[in-house]
Amino acid sequence: MSLHITSATEGQLQVHFTTKQKQYAVPDVPYSIRANVGCSELNTLLGTVLKDAGNKQAAKVAFDFLLNGEFVRSTLSQHLKERDISFEDTIELEYVERYPAPQPQDCLLHDDWVSAVQAKDGWILTGTYDNTVNLWNTKGKHKLTIPGHVAAVKGVAWISLNEQTGVFASASHDQTIMIWEWNMTTNTAECVHVCKGHERGVGCIAVNPAKTQMASGSMDTMLKIWSTELQADKGEPSATKKAKLEQDNVRTPVVTLAGHREFVSGVQWIDNTTIATCSWDHTIKLWDLSMGGIKTEFTGNKSFFDLSYSPLNGMIITASPDKNLRLYDPRSKHGNFVKNTYLGHSQWVQTCRWSTTNEYLFVSGAYDNRVKLWDYRSPKAPIFELIGHEDKVLACDWSNPKYILSGGSDNAVRVFKSRIAVDNTKDD
Repeated sequence: MSLHITSATEGQLQVHFTTKQKQYAVPDVPYSIRANVGCSELNTLLGTVLKDAGNKQAAKVAFDFLLNGEFVRSTLSQHLKERDISFEDTIELEYVERYPAPQPQDCLLHDDWVSAVQAKDGWILTGTYDNTVNLWNTKGKHKLTIPGHVAAVKGVAWISLNEQTGVFASASHDQTIMIWEWNMTTNTAECVHVCKGHERGVGCIAVNPAKTQMASGSMDTMLKIWSTELQADKGEPSATKKAKLEQDNVRTPVVTLAGHREFVSGVQWIDNTTIATCSWDHTIKLWDLSMGGIKTEFTGNKSFFDLSYSPLNGMIITASPDKNLRLYDPRSKHGNFVKNTYLGHSQWVQTCRWSTTNEYLFVSGAYDNRVKLWDYRSPKAPIFELIGHEDKVLACDWSNPKYILSGGSDNAVRVFKSRIAVDNTKDD
């Protein structure tokens, strides 16, 4: 079968179409096509093949095309030339259903810069430069403002959530982390523990998969581990109770880990005993809690502002001031840890987060007021730009697969509805 294009051409190519999405499979035969076709012509051809194979529904689907694991973003001939691939060989093109564009849904307005955001189920937690933590629902309604910190809140993290109670933590430049218990019935939040031990501002926190511990990174260069367990009130006599409660209220770190030389700017749990951190000291470190020390270390040529680990693909994405994001594979042998570099922002990149349900997708936010959605197989360009912020983007989140969230110095959280291609994702 041939696809005829009228413009100037560089001859014919033999292509095989393959897909891992079985519902869209086509007969495994070579097709002869003109070399200078792009994505839209490939979609036209594939639509015809699917229709001929009796799959009328699939013929209406838009696809993206991969060659050797990388998206084709130009004409086939240009893509092959840039990669020194012979026009003589039969080209194997993998096609995948195109990811649908996220839709802008809400703008949550705050009184100051939004420097932290995290969703869980139907709730959104934000931290701001006016020292408060805020609770919203995913429908855009503000539920609660929680004062308590005496400096900017730089990190928020959910610990647990059920029908009656939410437990979460907030980290601040006031050197503390507070653990809060939110009573949904009364819509009040109480600080149950103040975690003290850092000697400078705390910039990031993360809760382990088991929800039993959290890790924090600080300007004091330390990584600290804390218990997230809530202590039950043992019902002592009321005279001593208050003093006892205040004393119990203060929590000290379970472990302090030294190794970074500058601000620890990002922290993520790989599993319940392994933590990844990044720092302004140009390094990423993997810590083994059972050993109590550093397991692996990667050195970059720039500071790192943030990192995100994906349990779906085992890789780490990092954000840096050189406008780039980098993909690291900690399992690599022979020291070739950087798998790809993603250039698309025009100012320094402050924040990045993986999708929790799609192993290929991540989002990033930068000082160019832009949030970008990437597929790691497309390093040359993001697949979508999420427009809306009017100032620097300081935080992003994709914990709830349905919503991409970003917070910025325009005092806003932007909510984008993510129309996920997989139907079996729940709200959590």
